[in-house]
Amino acid sequence: MPPIAAPIIAQVRQEFEALLTYVTGPATREATASAVERALFRRLLALGAGLLRLFFLSRAAPRPAGPVAGPDGTALRYHDRRPVSYYSVFGKLVFARHAFTAPGQPVVCPLDAALGLPARCYSDLLREWATYGASDASYRESRALLARILGLPLSTAALEGAVAEDAADVAAFYAGPVVPPSPVPLGAVLVAQADGKGVPIRHPAGAVPAARRGKGQPPGTKKEAIVTSLYTVAPSPRTPGEVVAALLRERGGADPPAPARPRPLGKEVRATLDGKDTALARLAARVAQHDGPHIRHRVALTDGAEPLQRAMLAHLPGHTLILDILHATEHLRAAANALLGERHPERTAWVRARLAQLLAGQAAAVVAGLAEAAQEPTLAAAPRRVLEQTARYYQRNLPYMRYDAYLAQGWPIGTGVVEGACGHLVKDRMEQAGMRWTPDGAQAVLDLRAVRLNGHWDDYWAFHQRLQQRRLYGASAPPAGPAEAQLLDWAA
Repeated sequence: MPPIAAPIIAQVRQEFEALLTYVTGPATREATASAVERALFRRLLALGAGLLRLFFLSRAAPRPAGPVAGPDGTALRYHDRRPVSYYSVFGKLVFARHAFTAPGQPVVCPLDAALGLPARCYSDLLREWATYGASDASYRESRALLARILGLPLSTAALEGAVAEDAADVAAFYAGPVVPPSPVPLGAVLVAQADGKGVPIRHPAGAVPAARRGKGQPPGTKKEAIVTSLYTVAPSPRTPGEVVAALLRERGGADPPAPARPRPLGKEVRATLDGKDTALARLAARVAQHDGPHIRHRVALTDGAEPLQRAMLAHLPGHTLILDILHATEHLRAAANALLGERHPERTAWVRARLAQLLAGQAAAVVAGLAEAAQEPTLAAAPRRVLEQTARYYQRNLPYMRYDAYLAQGWPIGTGVVEGACGHLVKDRMEQAGMRWTPDGAQAVLDLRAVRLNGHWDDYWAFHQRLQQRRLYGASAPPAGPAEAQLLDWAA
């Protein structure tokens, strides 16, 4: 033990004894549990700082034995001891470690690699807690939480930098092998979905926004994030009548409860600002990793946006494309409103009858009926346009509306998973009051938020730490465990 550590050891022991005295002594005899808990937490943080400082001094005391080489293999000679700052969850610590160098060579401190020190002063644990918080709450709220709990005044710039650095390996992580959910349902359906959601984007530096918005112009600039979801689910055959009742919420109190539907397994959601092709190429790669002998059916669901449908067909040729039934129903309701009015007593019955036709595989008959209704001479121009638009929408989507066959095979026909992801993954974080993003900043948050929502945070963080250590220290990085090593070999 280095001589300089003796006073610290004595101080740590003294503080620990003081804690025992505090807990069992007169100071807490009439104290509340809350007051003692709060005092203990603050004093334990101070004790942790002393112990961590003692750890660093103990590791930094011995001079490294054996030759020390530079990045290109040049032998380095001993130079001096160099201080380094380490900003931990206990606060900021500074300690000196042995440094080696040679003419034309960078300074090398072997202890940095042995300890796995990060590139910047912020510890991996502090950075993980900060980025975990920032993946869900605003930077301001994350700063406030760390300051309140740990007493650490981190800046917004430090949090933004940590998020950018810690999202760097998400793509490599999701390029790795997939562990299938257990138990895998027999005859599982592999379901891919895609949708879009706008993210408010900050004006570029130097750009001058217009003094006034034009008519119909939105109040801010948005960039579309393409959101994808992927999961497996056991087949669940339903009848058209059951789906009609569910969509129109017609199950009465006397009716038996609807049978429980199988839950999605291994659900993954992602979002990218780099466009449809990037999103769907990445989705297709992940589909290939999830596929296997346990998969019997492959389906892809979108709304009726034609460019997105074309992209899904191009990237997932082995999947059956299905038009989301909720969007199909929305168009049917719009037609009913145009033809009958929102408060007409026969409106629900009109929707129910045509929805039943759609679900029974009779979409062409619904198209013919809408086209015929649009020709009624007494119909005003505005409702006629709505009926014609709805008929064209269904006509174009006829190949993706064979709902009778989809239901008989037990396939999902709604995009609820990806629409939920549009709200939870994107909107809930990216559209909080007053938020405007740079594309890079938004993408980093979306990547880390997806990791968190997918339940992959711990696995990703271990993977990211090891890749980070390899980038910083190469072969000198601390060894990985077997599972981590497998992922790292894949990423390499």
